[in-house]
Amino acid sequence: MFADSVVIAIVVLTVWLWRRRIFVQRRSKGFPLPPGPRRKPLIGNLLDIPRFCAWHKFLEWKEQYGELVYVEVLGSRILVLNSLEAVSDLLESRPANYSDRPTFTMLGELMELDNVRMPLLQYSDPSWKKQRKVAHLALSPEAVRTYDLVADNVVKYVDSLLDKPDDFAPQLRLATGRIIMSVIYGLPVDTPDDLYITHAESTMEMIGKAMVPGTFLVDLIPPLKHLPAWLPFNNIHKVAASGRAQILELVTRPYEHVKRERARGTAHSSFTSDCLDKSEASDPTARAEMEHVILWAAGSMYGAGGESSYSTTMSFILAMAMFPQVQAKLKEEVLRVVGDDRLPTLHDRDSMPYMNAAVKEATRWRPALPLSIARRTKTADFYKGYYIPEDTIVLPNVWAISKDDKSGISPEEFAPERHLAGCVKETSIDPYSYVFGFGRRVCPGKYLGDNILFLLLSNIVFAVNISKKLDANGKEIPLPPSYSPGLVSFPEHFEVNISPSSKAAISVIKERVVQFS
Repeated sequence: MFADSVVIAIVVLTVWLWRRRIFVQRRSKGFPLPPGPRRKPLIGNLLDIPRFCAWHKFLEWKEQYGELVYVEVLGSRILVLNSLEAVSDLLESRPANYSDRPTFTMLGELMELDNVRMPLLQYSDPSWKKQRKVAHLALSPEAVRTYDLVADNVVKYVDSLLDKPDDFAPQLRLATGRIIMSVIYGLPVDTPDDLYITHAESTMEMIGKAMVPGTFLVDLIPPLKHLPAWLPFNNIHKVAASGRAQILELVTRPYEHVKRERARGTAHSSFTSDCLDKSEASDPTARAEMEHVILWAAGSMYGAGGESSYSTTMSFILAMAMFPQVQAKLKEEVLRVVGDDRLPTLHDRDSMPYMNAAVKEATRWRPALPLSIARRTKTADFYKGYYIPEDTIVLPNVWAISKDDKSGISPEEFAPERHLAGCVKETSIDPYSYVFGFGRRVCPGKYLGDNILFLLLSNIVFAVNISKKLDANGKEIPLPPSYSPGLVSFPEHFEVNISPSSKAAISVIKERVVQFS
């Protein structure tokens, strides 16, 4: 039976690859494909692309092949864009052809997210436009300033840094989860972690891995989805069913909480509650349709905000230990603006240019989404003399774009100065032009994400001092650590010393915690 399964899989793969190759040859009109490593029969570049953290290899290929790198993996066509110019020319200037998502067979089709979750919806799908519309209403620059629970959750995190400094990473994971849950659903600070946050973390980890092209073999060879579940070693349908149930719980449980709170008249201001306020309809059918849109728009917001905020803040904490001179400059500015008797707020942003530059630098130094979120060509295209086939997965290599040295400062340095016109002859590429996505699929929560990062980073600078740990011989433990390999990448398993900035800082934080408790 196992031998029969192998034969079936090989036949399906061979026929599928042959049909795709013939199609490309007929449509290229003699134009060459973009450059890239030599492809092997059947498997293409399967063995050339690292399974984890492929953006490092793509950056190496940029030096060898240029801003466009073309590869194939088991018949799937992939185009890597290694420059902001190429990204702008294709994803932003030709949105009709480059705004679709790849078909994630496991996550989108088998877990049934293709037709409901905003990041995976196709550009032409009416549901995508409806979800984007409600997201823009509730996440405008003006609206995000009204979600006051964000500041309470930030204070709770810096308080945890004082009480449990060695737990800074798990506490930050909880804090960013609470912050996003408070914004999206109005969940208060004292919500039990295991009720919403813990489940959301595990679900988003699963989704993040599944959104990296090639994570599942069925994504590379979609016909495998038709193989019966009883075949040996075929767990495709089992994995899909488990993920489907996990995702449904993620989006429905907090949404139902908001509806109950609204019925009682005790709901906090939040993305979901505000959307429901603005979408009241008398017609039951229209109301049900709009509630479906809000349900999945809200569910999409969690992954976009929580995971990336965690990644960027972790990188900032790492950078403060590695670049103490930057930390000293930040601390001087923050204390000069707020003194030692209050915490930084969003109202202080205009008075903190170096802090604002540090927020941008934190997003650039180690981008949270090194390969952004993949796109897909709707039709064949031609660019700079090269042929780009239809149904090609397009990966914007944010990691490569972030490595510019226009300022004259090494890209490996954490240097807010590169973003300040008065400090360098030419400022670096603005990270906000690439870390929040591109064109018509730019993240609708970019203003929220920016505000969350400013509050987190400025309050950390106010509250604590961060430095490298020493080993038993009194030598500094080397940094940086490795980064996780998923869609959202963050530093893993590193240790730093965290101590209170001052007695005054401790007093201010403890008093603030008592106020909202």
